[in-house]
Amino acid sequence: MDTKSNNSPSFLETHFVDIHEILPEEEDEEAEGEEEIASNVENAENRFHRLVKAREGKRARRNFSRQVSLETGFSVLSKESKTKDQRELLRRSGTSFGDYGSTRHFVEGRKADFNIFRTKSALSRQNSALPQRESGVDHIQKNQDAPGEGLQHDGESVNESVPAGRYFAALRGPELDQVKDSEDILLPKDEKWPFLLRFPIGCFGICLGLSSQAILWRALSSSPSTKFLHVTPFINFVLWLLAVGVLVAISVTYALKCALYFEAVKREYFHPVRVNFFFAPWVVCMFLAIGAPPRIAPETLHPAIWCVFMAPILFLDLKIYGQWLSGGKRRLCKVANPSSHLSVVGNFVGAILAAKVGWKEAGKFLWSIGFAHYLVVFVTLYQRLPTSEALPKELHPVYSMFIATPAAASLAWGAVYGEFDGLARTCYFIALFLYSSLVVRINFFRGFRFSVAWWSYTFPMTTVSIASIKYSEAAPSAVSKGLALTLSFMSSALVSILFVSTLLHAFVWRTLFPNDLAIAIKKRRLAKEKKPMKKSCDIKRWTKQSPLSLVSTTRKHNSGNKGSDGEN
Repeated sequence: MDTKSNNSPSFLETHFVDIHEILPEEEDEEAEGEEEIASNVENAENRFHRLVKAREGKRARRNFSRQVSLETGFSVLSKESKTKDQRELLRRSGTSFGDYGSTRHFVEGRKADFNIFRTKSALSRQNSALPQRESGVDHIQKNQDAPGEGLQHDGESVNESVPAGRYFAALRGPELDQVKDSEDILLPKDEKWPFLLRFPIGCFGICLGLSSQAILWRALSSSPSTKFLHVTPFINFVLWLLAVGVLVAISVTYALKCALYFEAVKREYFHPVRVNFFFAPWVVCMFLAIGAPPRIAPETLHPAIWCVFMAPILFLDLKIYGQWLSGGKRRLCKVANPSSHLSVVGNFVGAILAAKVGWKEAGKFLWSIGFAHYLVVFVTLYQRLPTSEALPKELHPVYSMFIATPAAASLAWGAVYGEFDGLARTCYFIALFLYSSLVVRINFFRGFRFSVAWWSYTFPMTTVSIASIKYSEAAPSAVSKGLALTLSFMSSALVSILFVSTLLHAFVWRTLFPNDLAIAIKKRRLAKEKKPMKKSCDIKRWTKQSPLSLVSTTRKHNSGNKGSDGEN
């Protein structure tokens, strides 16, 4: 192989290498071919120098330096900035350059730019600092001719919606929050991201657990079946204040995220699991209204409270249930997961609050909507998951979401119709059976990493405990009372353990909010692009197999040679 061709323009057009052994009878023909190649190289060099001089004349104010790696064939383009406040180029996670061995190719002296997830008001500034995919000398030459075009294309792909199936294909874990090893992301994994980007919508699960506990302890202090415990209402008052404080803190923090990093919020909304947690803030508000201490709120609340808290849930119902029904890319069989029950629970909680404000007909309306969609979700998940595969071990804890919906349905029916009759008991028995089927499988809940998402599994246990108290009132007996006390104790113990664990991880170990990799996945998988780059640029591997005989100058010429070899 003529080393001179490496510095010639023909090297810029090289995509494939034709390698075969040199036979004795081919030496004469090859010598003539080398002479022709040398002449073509000299002519191409002259044209290349003329083009370089013309470009340097047009871009006298810009200084470019190119470093070519002889092992990989990649060029790293560094641009000297005239201004001190110029944005720094995004550093990739390491696999965006094809993952050559264990070496990571980053742009030297640059750091990650997290502005790609900022609101659209800053989109014009983002496009100048978005990451580029270096695909060889040809790609760099194209960027020199038209700088900014590739950046603009990447910027548009960042802000576009990610298909629901892409999340299932690229993510894993209990809440689809871990990126698979074969995937690349838009942000670096080895850097700590800004706090708001690491703050997920799942934090409202903490509010769900605390607010439902306030309702539980109010029921324990006021229920006739648990009067022998002499539970003071002060516990309900303390838990209610704690839940309100946590809700305000989390709501303010997430509102800042919406204001500063709205593109990240959009990514969470398109996430098939996290979209259901957009119901959580409004469900928590209704929990707090239902479980408000008697010294603060009257027995009958004002209907405006129900209107304010229920309006966002109805809007989300129309949006998400419409996607399930329309049969598009986000139909139920594609996005169904155990957290989908959370979108149904909102209707039953709204029915309970409607009964508390005195609007029984509105409560019946919401109960019918919730029960219809509960049947659909239950059947879809009971038969098969959207991935058509068995649940991995990491996803087993989310089965607790199956408990919340029938338990909330039984409570809503009893609140709307004023008695815990046959239908309410039927829903309660369904929840009780699902609860028992989970308790006997203790191994489902072993060996998992703690995360904020675990809080979303507390309110289903609390809801079935409240339903047990209502059932003990309708059917008083030692068994029903004992069951209510046992479930209440288990629920409160779990919430206490999670609360202490959350404080330790947040303030002592500072590991509560790791990088939220789920929002940084790419819209398309780049595996298909890595294979040709590895074949065309891994020259060192090929030189060990056989000596180089010919470097093709164009892709068309190379494909022709392959065709002729195949015929022979």
